[in-house]
Amino acid sequence: MRALCWHGKKDIRYDTVPDPIIEDPGDAIIEVTSCAICGSDLHLFDGFMPGKPTSIAGPMSCCTGFWKARSIPPL
Repeated sequence: MRALCWHGKKDIRYDTVPDPIIEDPGDAIIEVTSCAICGSDLHLFDGFMPGKPTSIAGPMSCCTGFWKARSIPPL
């Protein structure tokens, strides 16, 4: 899959990353059709907030579908 990844101060790239997998009973995977960055991402971009290299940015998203662990009740 593709994602915006933070690599360091002023270095955000559109990278290929591993597809997510459901590991825990409360996990869900969404299919994102578009996303946007928020103020927290800008703090990370400018180096005002610590981050781990290759952290995925863009928590504001629109999605069309999802997959969930069996333990999550139906919506």
